[in-house]
Amino acid sequence: MRVGELARRTGTTVRALRYYEAAGLVVPRRLGNGYREYEPIAVRLVQQIRELTALGLSVDETRPFVESLAEGRDADVCAAAVATYRSAIDGLQERIGRLTAQRDGLHDRLDAAAGRVRPPAPGRASADPADLVGARLPSLRFYATDGRPVDLAALGPGRSVVFVYPLTGRPGVDLPDSLLEIPGARGSTEQASWFRDHHAELLAAGAARVFGLSAQSTGYQRELVHRLRLPYPLLPDPRMTLATTLGLPTFGAGDMVLYRRLTLVIRDDVIEHVFHPIAAPAMHALEVLQWLSKRRQS
Repeated sequence: MRVGELARRTGTTVRALRYYEAAGLVVPRRLGNGYREYEPIAVRLVQQIRELTALGLSVDETRPFVESLAEGRDADVCAAAVATYRSAIDGLQERIGRLTAQRDGLHDRLDAAAGRVRPPAPGRASADPADLVGARLPSLRFYATDGRPVDLAALGPGRSVVFVYPLTGRPGVDLPDSLLEIPGARGSTEQASWFRDHHAELLAAGAARVFGLSAQSTGYQRELVHRLRLPYPLLPDPRMTLATTLGLPTFGAGDMVLYRRLTLVIRDDVIEHVFHPIAAPAMHALEVLQWLSKRRQS
């Protein structure tokens, strides 16, 4: 077959086929008129190269696989193929480690920068958070503690539960005295734990997903997720962009501005229900569970 037909049958380009030829991987025979003529096996060889490069191997690293196929043997059944797989996996692990370190470094810088920016005052204060029922969620993107971007305006089908809390402490680190004086400000760690313990029940009752959100930095939230082994991600909002957009209630604690505790149930990008005030944070997950169960039965 000619080079154009091989490119069409393998979904590649003539330029790529020329590169494979120069590398000695897929070499055609030359006709008397100078045209290149490929054997039928060339289709499988090119497909093998494309499959392996899609997995992260370089073109040259596909050589033992291509040579095995050209000789009529199974491409994976040879010592060189096994060694190449192991080398590629080791290389990926090293890259993942470097990228993870870079991501963590950027998170630290982001948290430090956000901490130096004074949170803006809410754009509109809601006299009663219940007034938010029926409001459409703004397109606000957060990077969750699991590294995924989360857009509140595109959470997906089904009900999403977002519990908003002031902050959580770390073992051995005292909470601000001003926070301890505010009724209902404490209990976030217990609340997160109860959402953890009843996470499977919440999903069974109709919650498609659960998030926690606070003004704390990613570092604080990731520590909490790791320490409590939370099955759901947390969303950091140190600049309180959700409060600015929706007018969620906040309060001052020393030099900090924090969210007041409430929970949003979101369905089809619209706020369906608001839990506020929350009298018993530690048992609030059961309150949400009962609400979901009633809606599921109706």
